[in-house]
Amino acid sequence: MAKSKCSNNKKVSYISVPSQIINTLSSSSLQSLLLSPKKPSRKRLFSFKSSRLCFFILFLFGLIGMLKFGYNLDPVIPFYPHPCATTEAKDLISNGYSKSELAVASAGGGNVEKVEVFNSTGESQPFISNGFSKSEVGNGQNSEIEFWKQPDGLGYKPCLVFSRDYKRASERVVKDRTRYLMVVVSGGMNQQRNQIVDAVVIARILGAALVVPILQVNVIWGDESEFSDIFDLEHFKRVLADDVRIVSSLPSTHVMTRPVEGSPPLHVTPQWIRGHYLRRFNREGVLLLRSLDSRLTKDLPSDLQKLRCKVAFHALRFAPPILELGNKLAERMRSKGPYLALHLRMEIDVWVRTGCLPGLSHEYDEIVRNERKQRPELLTARSKMTYHERKLAGLCPLNALEVTRLLKALGAPKNARIYWAGGQPLGGKEALLPLTQEFHQFYNKEDLALPGELEPFANRASVMAAIDYIVSENSDVFMPSHGGNMGHAIQGHRAFAGHKKHITPNKRKMLPYFLNSSLPEAEFNSIIKELHIDSLGQPELREGFQHDHTETDSFIERLKLFGKYIEFEPFNNQ
Repeated sequence: MAKSKCSNNKKVSYISVPSQIINTLSSSSLQSLLLSPKKPSRKRLFSFKSSRLCFFILFLFGLIGMLKFGYNLDPVIPFYPHPCATTEAKDLISNGYSKSELAVASAGGGNVEKVEVFNSTGESQPFISNGFSKSEVGNGQNSEIEFWKQPDGLGYKPCLVFSRDYKRASERVVKDRTRYLMVVVSGGMNQQRNQIVDAVVIARILGAALVVPILQVNVIWGDESEFSDIFDLEHFKRVLADDVRIVSSLPSTHVMTRPVEGSPPLHVTPQWIRGHYLRRFNREGVLLLRSLDSRLTKDLPSDLQKLRCKVAFHALRFAPPILELGNKLAERMRSKGPYLALHLRMEIDVWVRTGCLPGLSHEYDEIVRNERKQRPELLTARSKMTYHERKLAGLCPLNALEVTRLLKALGAPKNARIYWAGGQPLGGKEALLPLTQEFHQFYNKEDLALPGELEPFANRASVMAAIDYIVSENSDVFMPSHGGNMGHAIQGHRAFAGHKKHITPNKRKMLPYFLNSSLPEAEFNSIIKELHIDSLGQPELREGFQHDHTETDSFIERLKLFGKYIEFEPFNNQ
């Protein structure tokens, strides 16, 4: 306790300290304690004698706080942005998810084969959030800058953290040596790719090993490539080693076994698969499935949907020669700034299958009609609808003129570098004139490849499609002229990689404005931009499953949502 005493205008302070403490202090410590200077008293910075001044200051601070709060409100989000809420950043990194990997591929090396975010290129490249550097757009117009701007991903990130039950069951599944699933996948490369994804999931559902899928020769393309010609087989096995055992062929104990054959109907559930195949599968040991296109429901339990994404975006990496060339072409496109990738569906078989016409001339329209008469089995569109009804319903691919008008309305600069993917269009270069006249930097793989680079892959349509996939997925902006397997697969891949910009043409709503020739260009552009404000690759809620869709519609709808489940995880029916 301290006491103060005044004498001759001097204050003398006394400190009362227990004797036990004094005995423990050295003389020097005690001396420094007694002679330590006193802390000067602090002067008050403000005096609030005036109530008016006090009220004014409080009001001012409150107003500033309200304004700050108002301008920093987050958008109303109707779903939880962190599906792995219990997983910290270190957990994401341990599973292969560094920030730099969310938007790009990671090559990986040695034995490090943990879950990686692949964009099919196998290389790590910097992805600028706005798609361009400041130096590249310093002199650009606002509309051009806006075109390359990436959508707001709202903080969503890939989540492949499996449940404890899944992990416990994995040990039993990968050790099983009694059941082997064989699959035959058909169609083009992207269609085969998605059937392979579902084959892995079905093998997991049945607790079986998966024999490397057999690629059926495509009727249209005639490509005889095998699995290892397109995909990195050893990488495929390693990435899935903890989920499903992958074998190159049947073991000697099962070679002479007559397999149980089947072709499941559309949109079957895991329960249906177990109920219809498991008993015979356990007895015979080998199950052969064909025609897996759209057979497995998109409404899978959480762990199985995560497995689907793991297979599609991690395990199915393209073979090294394809990766190397695809990376080179992508780098050549990016060497001078951001680039746009277009997937143009203008080949003759596309016009025949969709029941649509290219609109180039009467001559080309007749070519399509005659081909459709000679090969009616190719027509997959609604046969009762006329061409004009299909067009207005948004069921036809956009032609080059429509793609050009759409890009201009959305603010694509004239000097935009454009990579176009797809087969040769009906009409050749003439069919592409509207695009090449408006955008002079217009390239495809043949334009970018050096002499001899494409020769090893000549007459192999699946490999060419894989190269297109790599360059397109690496682009800053991607837009398909029609739906299709590649367009929707890339849409899901870009969502999984961090919601990279993906323009989905709203054909049904925009075509009436395309037909209105009296509409001023400025008003047309404004309307088109407004129609696509929510079609630029932003996060989307998964929609309910509808069973009255056609096979093609359901397949496309499932692929569109390929990378979305892991972001929102609304289902718990495990």
